Amino acid sequence: MNFASNFNYLIDSTPTGPKRSPWLARLFWVGLALVLIVASTASPLTQAAATGEISPAAVTPLPEGNTGIAALYPSDAGIGSHPAVIFTDDFESYGNASELWDRWDNVFQMYLTRIATESGRVYRGNQALEFRIPQLDGEISNAVIKNLTPVEEVVFIRYYTKFDAGHYSVQSNHNGAGIEANYCCPGVPANGTNKFYVGLENSRGSTAEASPGSSHLYIYHPEQRSQWGDHWYPDGTVSPYTYLPGDFGPDFVPRPNYTPALDRWHAVELMVKNNTPGQRDGRIAFWVDGVLIADYPSVRLRDIDTLDIDKVSLSFHINGDTPRENYKWYDNVVVARSYIGPLVSGPTQPLTEHLFLPLIRR
Repeated sequence: MNFASNFNYLIDSTPTGPKRSPWLARLFWVGLALVLIVASTASPLTQAAATGEISPAAVTPLPEGNTGIAALYPSDAGIGSHPAVIFTDDFESYGNASELWDRWDNVFQMYLTRIATESGRVYRGNQALEFRIPQLDGEISNAVIKNLTPVEEVVFIRYYTKFDAGHYSVQSNHNGAGIEANYCCPGVPANGTNKFYVGLENSRGSTAEASPGSSHLYIYHPEQRSQWGDHWYPDGTVSPYTYLPGDFGPDFVPRPNYTPALDRWHAVELMVKNNTPGQRDGRIAFWVDGVLIADYPSVRLRDIDTLDIDKVSLSFHINGDTPRENYKWYDNVVVARSYIGPLVSGPTQPLTEHLFLPLIRR
């Protein structure tokens, strides 16, 4: 018995039973027609969603400029009291670099790490973090790492940083902030359940490129193209195999690649938002001096909901022939759950609606 005859059976079960109501029958056929229309309209969307071919809704615009948490706290004074702030460090409290262990959970290459006090090596206040890499033909990595407890779904890290005037390095460099989940080691691909890592860095492939190289992401994710992390550039280029386009969804906006000036302090901010397992709704973005440089929507970082962000880091790594000493400095670090923005010096800036925009699709 089909659905229509089954319905007729319910309203006229026997030839001698109550008469079928004409208006109820008409109501049924109208309702059935509506159901069929809706089903025929929704079916292609449902099928496309199941295969991952459906276009996602437009993404929420990201904030820029002095519209973040820092606008509420001139010179970052008291910014750690904001409910969205997880961690801060202006490096003013340390007597020497060994005391970094009091606030950070791991410090690499202590003999190459220093608390700088000299003019030009400090952005604000009297002290900053200094990493040094000596002249070498090999690989070395300086870093400080902060564990996040509890773990987080969305993390922003803003910091001030500067390369020295003569910075020289070619090939692999990891020299900015990192946001990660259960990261174990390099050379082990992410598979959606074991780890992910997002690092913001500058590097160049040859001396023909301006130093320190374009700002871009170094990322271990489930769709990476080799044993090592991919490189994502603001214009959408993905390396290795640059002839293959990146999969950032229809809302991705290519932006010009950007190389920061040497011997100049920049406010840099990196954001990572976890995706919902089974959906491509993760998002990664970064800003320089409050300007959005790159925004990658429709990102897949994980396939299980227990893979959450558990660490942030600052690093200075070089792998290759380095004919001179290189220095990099960090100052005024803030880690938060929403956009931070550059430090402001004057009166509190007016905030826009962007400050607490949820980083989800509309």
